[in-house]
Amino acid sequence: MRPPRARYFNTTGPCGPQHHYMLSPTQRLPQARVLIEMDRYFVLHAPRQTGKTTALRTLASELTAEGDTAALMLSCERAKAAGDDYATAESLLLDSLRDAAARSGWPEKLLPPDPWPQVTPGSRFGSALSEWCRRCPRRVVLFLDEIDALQGNSMVSILSQLRDGHNARHERHPFPASVVLCGLRNVRDYKVASGGDPGQSNPASPFNIIAESLRLGDFTADEISELYDQHTQATGQDFIKNAVDRVFELTQGQPWLVNALAHEITFKMGVTGTITAGQVDEAKERLIRARATHLDALVARLYEPRVKRVIEPVVAGSFPNVDPTFSDALSYVRDLGLIKQRPPLEVANPIYREVILRVLGDPAEQYVMADPRSFVLPDGRFDLDRLLREFVVFWREHGEVLIRQEGYHEAACQIILMAFLHRLVNGGGQLDREYAAGTKRLDVLIRWPYTGPDGERLMQREAMELKVWRADRDDPVRDGLAQLDGYLDRLSLTTGVLVVFDRRPEAPPWKERGSFEQATTPSGRQVTLLRA
Repeated sequence: MRPPRARYFNTTGPCGPQHHYMLSPTQRLPQARVLIEMDRYFVLHAPRQTGKTTALRTLASELTAEGDTAALMLSCERAKAAGDDYATAESLLLDSLRDAAARSGWPEKLLPPDPWPQVTPGSRFGSALSEWCRRCPRRVVLFLDEIDALQGNSMVSILSQLRDGHNARHERHPFPASVVLCGLRNVRDYKVASGGDPGQSNPASPFNIIAESLRLGDFTADEISELYDQHTQATGQDFIKNAVDRVFELTQGQPWLVNALAHEITFKMGVTGTITAGQVDEAKERLIRARATHLDALVARLYEPRVKRVIEPVVAGSFPNVDPTFSDALSYVRDLGLIKQRPPLEVANPIYREVILRVLGDPAEQYVMADPRSFVLPDGRFDLDRLLREFVVFWREHGEVLIRQEGYHEAACQIILMAFLHRLVNGGGQLDREYAAGTKRLDVLIRWPYTGPDGERLMQREAMELKVWRADRDDPVRDGLAQLDGYLDRLSLTTGVLVVFDRRPEAPPWKERGSFEQATTPSGRQVTLLRA
């Protein structure tokens, strides 16, 4: 008899309890069971890699095992290739339905009909479901995973057939008792696609009930601890509390990131002893540098107009241009998981925050020719003064061109300086960035480890604040000094750097930019002011 395989932290595809450490999927989504028992049609949405498919697969298995329901989950992914060709989309969906039923291991009496009813394209999917429900001795529940794959007329056709079947099912017309649409998007997008008015609630339509759009949430700190404890129980390897706390701080509970950090530490880094917060930080850096598929899928969207409209003011620290269409863009970016679900408007977690700036700054970073090793002082500390002087040279030479090239024009100055810092600091140290819409600043903390004279490991910390002087606005130095004061106070530092970029039309010529002076914060701290 083969011994059971060791479980591991999963970062690809759905989870299974025999192979992976995982939380109870149905406990994460208790409302779904209630709605299904009420014969409701509803939407389950969440960003990618959060556990939607795992939750639906588990729920389908549990419902079917109880004996009075045939619950089937199928993916709409194949139908993406059909585009607007709704007849082909129907055929592909029906193929997927039949394949999913065949894999289920159900007795023949529960399986869908073969062949499907021959009816006019545009009604084949609904007719097939009706015929299946007519023959099946159990109530049918259908989970349509990856519903976002349907496009244009194909989406309209399938959702319209589901809507018509839903509305007629109480008139001796057999149809699935409950249908769950699972994807990235909130119910509003499906209402529009199925012909509904996004601004009105219409109880007759299954896609016009906002209250019945469920979002699968991120892990809590306690849930991360519970997940990691499964590894401890299985292997004896412990995550100490400050490591778990650091994971929650960096990920804010995003499930893929939580699993990816643990997988990086326990498998790729091969850590064998107790897992610490320092190893969590190392794993975070490795993940970001590797740009895993999940992270690449997110950053690939940064230049989509709806995404840029929301993310650009977040990076710039400015207020977004709010008009009647902004809420649509905001909802879309929230559904992608890029920003937090509730105000203030900021990136969803520190790892995404880091990845976004690195990706946006990558073109500018290619212009940085300085050798990072030349910024290390003889005693091992980082030479911040030299870095600032070198940046002035870089800014005078390349700033104008890089601003013109930067797609996120409003946040160009912040992105370019971040690229410069990343090129020169991240080889031996780390950068922590804080930014959010409406703050009118970007805060940066340089953390540089070095060895002290007695051999002890020390950490140099240098804080910077970035401000932009825009047209028709007052000089932001006064506000910047007050804001820097608060940042330094939070970090327990006595000094820092305020960088003010001049974006006014009357700004000095580029070759004259980059002056240094000493300034005093409201609390009396002496700081460096760089006007760029």
